[in-house]
Amino acid sequence: MGSASAPRTAPASGLDTTDLLVGGMTCAACVRRVEKKLAALDGVSATVNLATGTARVSHPEGLAPGKLVAAVEKAGYTARLPAPATAGEEEPVSPLLPRLLITALLAVPVLVLSMVPALQFRNWQWLCFMLAAPVAVWSARPFHERAWRGLRHGAATMDTLVSLGVLASFGWSAYALFLGGAGDPDMRMAFTLLPTASDGMAHVYLEAAVGVPLFVLVGRHLEARARHGTSAALRALAALGVKEVTIRDGGVERVVAADRLRVGEVFLVRPGERVATDGEVVEGSSALDLSLVTGETRPVEAGPGSAVTGGAVNAGGILLVRASAIGADTQLARITALVTEAQAGKARAQRLADSVAGVFVPVVLALAVTVLGFWLGAGAEPQPAFTACVAVLVVACPCALGLATPTALMAATGRGAQLGVLVKGPQALEALRRIDTVVLDKTGTLTTGHLIVTALTARPDGVGTAEALRLAATVETGSEHPLGRALVLHAERTLPEGAVRASALSDFAARPGTGVRGHVEGRLVEAGTADGLLPPELDAARTAALDAAQTPVLVRVDGRPEALLALGDVVRPGSYHAVDRLRRLGVRPVLATGDEEKPARAVAAALGITETYARCTPERKAGLVRALRDEGRRVAVVGDGVNDAAALAGADLGIAMGTGTDVAIGAADVTLVRDDIEALADAVRLSRRTLATIRGNLLWAFGYNVVTIPLAMVGLLDPMLAAAAMSLSSVLVVLGSLRLRRWQPAPAAARRRPSPRAAF
Repeated sequence: MGSASAPRTAPASGLDTTDLLVGGMTCAACVRRVEKKLAALDGVSATVNLATGTARVSHPEGLAPGKLVAAVEKAGYTARLPAPATAGEEEPVSPLLPRLLITALLAVPVLVLSMVPALQFRNWQWLCFMLAAPVAVWSARPFHERAWRGLRHGAATMDTLVSLGVLASFGWSAYALFLGGAGDPDMRMAFTLLPTASDGMAHVYLEAAVGVPLFVLVGRHLEARARHGTSAALRALAALGVKEVTIRDGGVERVVAADRLRVGEVFLVRPGERVATDGEVVEGSSALDLSLVTGETRPVEAGPGSAVTGGAVNAGGILLVRASAIGADTQLARITALVTEAQAGKARAQRLADSVAGVFVPVVLALAVTVLGFWLGAGAEPQPAFTACVAVLVVACPCALGLATPTALMAATGRGAQLGVLVKGPQALEALRRIDTVVLDKTGTLTTGHLIVTALTARPDGVGTAEALRLAATVETGSEHPLGRALVLHAERTLPEGAVRASALSDFAARPGTGVRGHVEGRLVEAGTADGLLPPELDAARTAALDAAQTPVLVRVDGRPEALLALGDVVRPGSYHAVDRLRRLGVRPVLATGDEEKPARAVAAALGITETYARCTPERKAGLVRALRDEGRRVAVVGDGVNDAAALAGADLGIAMGTGTDVAIGAADVTLVRDDIEALADAVRLSRRTLATIRGNLLWAFGYNVVTIPLAMVGLLDPMLAAAAMSLSSVLVVLGSLRLRRWQPAPAAARRRPSPRAAF
């Protein structure tokens, strides 16, 4: 379930999508070139991600992947179809480390001798030349090879600039040593950060010839480590996959590979083990840790009939689970696919950066030649002219431009997945940042969608609350009505075990629209509508239930009113905080529900929502979204049912509850995996922080070149320092993105107001 095995989907009729792993890309100019080569094929469009080294290609159905691979290879890069990843599979953090260590051993003596004149002994420059030769040839070989491939295909990239800088520095030094007087055994060379003229050719640039590859390799190594960190969420998701599972068949247990598990088979989950796949508990009870799957911080109790999610950790007893989904149909697989999909996209700002990078390198080459010609034409010595030319080549690599957005997106989408927020792509992040109105469904979104007993009132001279509840639950065991099931469940949770026995019920009869009746231990028990005259305490309880838009259920024993129960849907624990935080973020909440006016307004009043629309059909809800958008509002819709799908699709941003239907999730741009609406406020804050990080990264990437290229042109930047500055710019961009991995949800101040408990 790793990032290497992104799903193939059909983005539009007649189109298919294929992911390719692209090798050899080093900067935004490479990204632009690969995209252009793929787009040259009929009906093909592509999005290339430098941080992940992948290309997501949309193409006509039936187009052979080999043609896509061939197109990338014609651009001078390698390409292949991704191999399926397996759980626990780990890619190397940085394959450059051995080359970097050898380069450092060779380069450091050269740098020290070149920069500290007091250490320059007789023939020191020849020792430096012998140490620098393998650095300029072998250490810089990847740059030379990619530059040559680009040249063969008429392309210039960052590697072109690095290769030219290294070869020019080493070539000048070789010429100066053999033909320019720098080979004198007693030659001494002062080091300065600013290039200066020297006598004739008696100056070598061996420190630049080794410094440029060394600093670029250091930068690439740090980039690789940092980029490895941004994809930590995907690796964590892949690690949740189970390799082996214990299947129980007719009392016989056998261990098989997890990929051989089939829907309908029953498997065993012992304490401490992960649930192999999505399913339903058929035996046993336990607490499940879902923190790594959905971001749910509290353990979730599971018992017979409970749905469980693959990847959850069994923290308690032994469970027998019947598999309900396998492979790509599981929730864990869908989460992984959504995160992978999000990391493949591009923000609008990055598309602009890639377009600039496409022409950036040729412009830099022209600038370097112009600078060399200008200095020589102005009568300068060859040494400072050459130094300025090489500095321009080395300092202007557009690595940071290509990494500015994808690294931030990888870190943000991974962090969002850990917190239970799945974003489909950068466009959704941008839309999430800009929304000013959110249309919220009631049932299943702000409320749990499940009826509970909220109050139980018994007459003081009767059988008492416990006995009334026991009798009512016993007679309701014969009913399939939602009110009856909620009443029975409440009794089983609150009364002693075995108090409610279906075997004690006889002569059961259900009266549609009225309630149920039956004999329990010789007494006639009725549970149903609370009509007619009631004792004062029960009449007051009925009035309170109706005022709160709850359903009153009257319990009669042998024809005498004994108790009144109020049942209603309960507001999710985080709904109040979510609405409150959204309002303080500048987002206006609107409640739109298909429920009746009274319960809708009761929920809205409890949550502080002033704009409410009740009895909304799917068409009316979609029309409401259109009307709000016509007013100039940027609208997000949150829902969980089929009736919300049209509104989700018609909004600026669709947000689905992860517990909702597949139709709603498919129509949404953002999915809240946690069973907690408060994740919506976290999603808004995360999107704003992410877009701010992207803007900061791009500002740094552009600003770095605006400042350093003029300094190099006027001779105020040594080539070796230019290489260090170029590498540092890329590392700083990636490190800036990595801060998103440590982003935390709302601070404690956001939860300072108490949450009211309410049911409807």
